[in-house]
Parts: sequence; structure tokens; C-alpha cells
Amino acid sequence: MTRLSLKAARVNAGYSQKEAAKILGISNKTLCSWENGKTFPDQPMIEKLCALYGVTYDQLDFVA
Repeated sequence: MTRLSLKAARVNAGYSQKEAAKILGISNKTLCSWENGKTFPDQPMIEKLCALYGVTYDQLDFVA
């Protein structure tokens, strides 16, 4: 199975960082921090990310 970084999943889904952050109701800075592996989203937000990007949790790699 191919694993994707959060950034790759976002780009593959066709969202800019600004667009994805707005849809998720978070700041660009927060999304950037997740994508760079500095912080980690909580379980409800992981579910939102998966739904938005069209991936499963097992496909995501949270290490930058």
C-alpha cells in the first residue's frame, strides 16, 4: 500500500493549503504544522482530513 504524506494527500485531492484549512476550520499555520510533522491532529480532525482528501488513515504518513 502506498502511504502519502499529509501534503501529498492534500495536493492529490486538488486543494491548496489555504483552501483545505478553510474547509477544515483551522488556520493555515496549524495545517502547515501538521504537514511538517511538528504537531499532530486529534482523532476527530484525522477523520475530517481523511474524508476531505479521500484517503484512509492507513494511507496517511504523519511524518514529514
